[in-house]
Amino acid sequence: MTSQHRAELGAAGELAIRSLIERAPLASSLAHAFAAKGFRLALVGGPVRDAILGRLGNDLDFTTNARPEESKKILSDWAESVWDTGIEFGTVAGKRGDTTVEVTTYRSETYDANSRKPEVVYGENIEGDLSRRDFTVNSMALELTGANPEFIDPFNGLSDLAKKVLTTPGKAEDSFSDDPLRMMRAARFASQLGFEIAPDVIAAMKDMAKRIEIISAERVRDEFTKLLMSKSPRIGITILVDTGLAEIVLPEIPKLRLEIDEHHHHKDVYEHSITVLEQAIEHEDRLGGPNLLIRLASLLHDIGKPKTRALIEGGGVSFHHHEVVGARLAKARLKALRFDGNTIDDVETLIALHLRFHGYGDGEWTDSAVRRYVRDAGELLIHLHVLTRADCTTRNAKKAARLAATYDSLEARIEKLMEEEELSKIRPDLDGAQVMKLLNLKPSSDVGKALDFLLELRLENGPLGQEHATAELLKWWEERKL
Repeated sequence: MTSQHRAELGAAGELAIRSLIERAPLASSLAHAFAAKGFRLALVGGPVRDAILGRLGNDLDFTTNARPEESKKILSDWAESVWDTGIEFGTVAGKRGDTTVEVTTYRSETYDANSRKPEVVYGENIEGDLSRRDFTVNSMALELTGANPEFIDPFNGLSDLAKKVLTTPGKAEDSFSDDPLRMMRAARFASQLGFEIAPDVIAAMKDMAKRIEIISAERVRDEFTKLLMSKSPRIGITILVDTGLAEIVLPEIPKLRLEIDEHHHHKDVYEHSITVLEQAIEHEDRLGGPNLLIRLASLLHDIGKPKTRALIEGGGVSFHHHEVVGARLAKARLKALRFDGNTIDDVETLIALHLRFHGYGDGEWTDSAVRRYVRDAGELLIHLHVLTRADCTTRNAKKAARLAATYDSLEARIEKLMEEEELSKIRPDLDGAQVMKLLNLKPSSDVGKALDFLLELRLENGPLGQEHATAELLKWWEERKL
């Protein structure tokens, strides 16, 4: 180790310690609890990296020579709540105040060639534990149970952190063979941190992309979600596509590179989709901040185009009903990735509706059409506003301004009707009990059909009032009987 590296380590250690004292004062008390039982404890991985970068959060990872059962005993006394769902992999977690900690026994884990679960082998020293970490910038530790905190960096992670590059402690092929999810993690860190991935790491990702198939859908989903919710998802998505990983975990995305959008001849559908995602992110303040639904819907909104591509006589292409096909494909993909039902349904709805606005033209929609737009969007109306606006990626300034102005007018009409008619609470003018009494019916499908008729009447004409609605209902019922 050179004198310069020693100096860098000392400075980094001091910075990490200061960050810990300021942002995570409970770390020292946890270290004292482990030391009192004769064990060692070190802050490790991402929190050390983030402490040096000045972005330490309240989720802290530690490593120890204590076995999991011992860690659980210590945490049970120290934390307000403890959970051991990861104890078979050597991890016990706890929470005290706003701080969540995970304590993992020194370990070395590898994957069998065809297994989705790692075989855990406990280690005897922290250096061995650090050698099995994913990247050098996560292979640094801050030992807290000695006389003084000690910064440990056996793989020059500090240097890579300064250069903003992702490399692996050992051979990248060995690291990705042990845990193939690390390939997706590389793309995620590139998006989150703005780091480059070392050429040998990229080469290994390309060579070993198919190895991701042994990873469970849930772990792939979680890693992809973190990437998508990062500051710059374009970076990570492009890495997944370029390395071939997307071909396996999200094949609909690389297929977009083969299609030309009829509205955007200057860019392929892939580039358009990424741009829509970025533009939607710019408007997330309307949704209260970073929003998974809008990011998923933006990225996937045009995935129906490859299946609906048709050549137009005389030149050009069309993608008729791609929103319907895309909604179905998105539902299937998100289901395969084990997203929850509500997320799947909402993304499907947004994709199915994302072209509806283009029928608005220059504002010639009737009030009835506006009511149906609001009714179909339901609680996703603001999401649909954001997606529709983001979907305008034309470089023609006049066209972009015209589309924005047209959508402004639609939102204004919606707000006006909202005030006049409470559009968000559209209901038939009569309820089920009134229908049954008027038509002398018991609960049945006829009652549902009557309510559907009244709702259509309400959407078409606005509020009718009970008297007018009763007359229309009785008229409809007599016509049905005839």
